[in-house]
Amino acid sequence: MMQRTIHDYIYYYNHERIQLNLKGLSLVQFRTQSCC
Repeated sequence: MMQRTIHDYIYYYNHERIQLNLKGLSLVQFRTQSCC
């Protein structure tokens, strides 16, 4: 149960949480956009 909660939070943090200083993108979106 605890591992699932941690995994879900990490997924949210990296894929869904929008960063204003990254032009409104999530971390994964920003990294994908800047590398390709």
